[in-house]
Amino acid sequence: MENTSLTTLLPTTTITYYYDDYNTSDDFVYLCDKTDVNRFGARVMPLFYYSIFMLSLFGNGLVLYIIFKFEKMNTVTNIFLLNLVISDLVFASSLPFWAVYHSSEWIFGRAICKIVGSVYFIGFYSSILFLTLMTFDRYLAVVHAITAAKKRRTLYAFVSSAVVWCVSFVATVKEFILYDVQENGTYGTLCEETGYSPEIMAKWQLVGYYQQLILFFLFPLVVVLYCYIRITMRVVQTKMKEKCRAVKLIFIIIVTFFICWTPYNVVIFLKTLQTSVKRTSDSCNNDIDYAIYVTRNIAYLYCCINPVFYTFVGKKFQSHFRNLLAKWIPCFRAQLLTSQSSKTTDQKSHQSIYE
Repeated sequence: MENTSLTTLLPTTTITYYYDDYNTSDDFVYLCDKTDVNRFGARVMPLFYYSIFMLSLFGNGLVLYIIFKFEKMNTVTNIFLLNLVISDLVFASSLPFWAVYHSSEWIFGRAICKIVGSVYFIGFYSSILFLTLMTFDRYLAVVHAITAAKKRRTLYAFVSSAVVWCVSFVATVKEFILYDVQENGTYGTLCEETGYSPEIMAKWQLVGYYQQLILFFLFPLVVVLYCYIRITMRVVQTKMKEKCRAVKLIFIIIVTFFICWTPYNVVIFLKTLQTSVKRTSDSCNNDIDYAIYVTRNIAYLYCCINPVFYTFVGKKFQSHFRNLLAKWIPCFRAQLLTSQSSKTTDQKSHQSIYE
């Protein structure tokens, strides 16, 4: 029987095998019929992926433009924010390829299969690590303000960012090695994790599941909860009103991230249990595969939601955005001048775009 991968985390064609240790033939596997699941993905996913890609490109591109137009890269927070935007764009760059893949088959060749298969995880891993790093940085700035003032330098930001990217790349080596193209009589050319027996692929799949759940979900969740509990206690004790806006914005970003990604990780956990248990041909269930499609799409929305927070919550970003509108649209110029003349503005320079 032709060797084909198990269901992956990526938006690819779903073909699931279950290895039977109790069968006398080591080459025998049970094949679950995923035709309905694949048809569902082919109908729904391409348009959704294209939409997410365009929205993410516009939103994160706008944030990127404002950072380089109005901000200086000499603050720790702006450096982290720049890296977060880049990670979102890296993640979104893989979506058009998977949209085409869902519509027909893999047409981009072996090298692009490996690259795109890795880019998805690099973008996801780096995004959640940068969010965690930004939360920890806020914790240092608020809870350990005096000590952190000496250590929170640009070198610290660049080194921390480099570590995050290195960890993300190392965590994705498995995908780069295992992803490859293969010909399938039913589905055409596939881009899947392949090259080994179903039993070995099942073990690698479990490694990927546990890596995502523990290292890139539970660990960041614990760090974020601890940091925000300490930050909230310090803000309440000292009544640092000038810190509240920045803390509130990052808190909203973090909470929304976990709202978007938690359902997906819960389903991944259920998929892990399903993969760990020996299955038979009578126990194939498509419910988890449908759930993966739905929850994964909710998670993808986060790439578009991020820039909305910067636009509507961060006052400094709002000011930059109004200046852009005034430059591009004449009618906004008059409104901006009227607004500026009707009130006294604070001329102090804030530390970051979060303010």
